[in-house]
Amino acid sequence: MEHGEKQITIVDDNGNEQLCEVLFTFESDHFNKSYVLYYPISEQDNEEIEIHASSFTPNEDGEDGELEPIETDEEWDMIEETLNTFLDQEEEDEE
Repeated sequence: MEHGEKQITIVDDNGNEQLCEVLFTFESDHFNKSYVLYYPISEQDNEEIEIHASSFTPNEDGEDGELEPIETDEEWDMIEETLNTFLDQEEEDEE
């Protein structure tokens, strides 16, 4: 699981570009995909940040490929579980 300062630009449904902070990326052997969790930087001061997730296939040189929407409930469940584990660890680190 990679964790660090990284930003990506997302184009929303209306064609607007949004700069987003990457929370973390991880791979799932079960789905044979990589996933990225991120949130719009414009929301970082909000009480409730809406976290977004997409799948992607890294290019051969290891760079991030095209972001793909997540299509199955099974994938969403796995992503939520991974996110909750990540957030629990973050809280422990702060204590």
